[in-house]
Amino acid sequence: MLNIKKVNLAYKRYQQNFETGTKFERIKARYLNNKKEVMELSELNDKERDHILLINLGSVITYYLSIWKNDVLISQNNRVEALKQMQIAVFQQCMAQDLYKVRYPQMMTEYRFREVVMTLIHFTMFGWNREENILFEFIVEQFGGSILEVEESNKHTWFLLELYLKYRNKELWESNHNLSKTVKEKYLKAKVKNDLIPDDLEVYNEVLTNWETKELSIIKSLVNEMVEYHSILASGLGESLEFGDFRYAFYPYEILFLLHVRKKRGLPNPEHFDDFLMNTPEAKMNIQDPEPYPELDPLLKMVDEFYRKNYPEYIPNQHGELFQ
Repeated sequence: MLNIKKVNLAYKRYQQNFETGTKFERIKARYLNNKKEVMELSELNDKERDHILLINLGSVITYYLSIWKNDVLISQNNRVEALKQMQIAVFQQCMAQDLYKVRYPQMMTEYRFREVVMTLIHFTMFGWNREENILFEFIVEQFGGSILEVEESNKHTWFLLELYLKYRNKELWESNHNLSKTVKEKYLKAKVKNDLIPDDLEVYNEVLTNWETKELSIIKSLVNEMVEYHSILASGLGESLEFGDFRYAFYPYEILFLLHVRKKRGLPNPEHFDDFLMNTPEAKMNIQDPEPYPELDPLLKMVDEFYRKNYPEYIPNQHGELFQ
């Protein structure tokens, strides 16, 4: 049962973490130091140590995460520019990681499956079709492999990916139905570790069954269930694995994506929300359709240019200039 007092207390902690707890100057200093290192590697064209470029992309995400939270969560000005830079950085991590799968087969990825799916659905919401398609092809090629392990416990991640497949009429492993169950069953047969993959997506199963309903009352009821599920887990800030992290606990992007794809299909959505979660600054961000590309972060630009110059097989080389 949802405890409103607990939700409010968790949200205050969530907000204070970025208002007073996060040391932005330290984060910025690390970003600037990594930017300097990338510049030096680029000038030397140092291919022996260029994996450092990939590792340094993490500081871009952390840097823009802090800017995004300050813009939206603290200042409440609805700017999504920093959020866009974060998604581009994850995309570049995927593209660069592909280059090292032979040279460093044991190299740990700088991203998680959930972050790749999150980027995919944000590209979709931003209307960045070229980049969305490139990232989806990466997912198809690497799904379940060493550079895109999919032993993921978060139910909303599996929900988002399956909803994306249904919306775009695409498939993974010849399926766009009960995807997590399909993957788990194949892993069981192959005796591959699958303990974290959920057997049941709970509320999301019903949403996936009815995501195209024309009945406003049905979608209202389902959204309310999603809101309650998310809110209960977010109230366990720092404890819940699903929505208990300090980065996205009160950012209901799984609900926003559902509303987005329904709107694109011309289906009715609730116009007003009375709950706490859907009235947070992050939930009320103004995402345009399509969203303009940002001016690319200088560190991201240098990394992209290095890989384009030195690796013909670098995936973006097949697609020309991106994010413009």
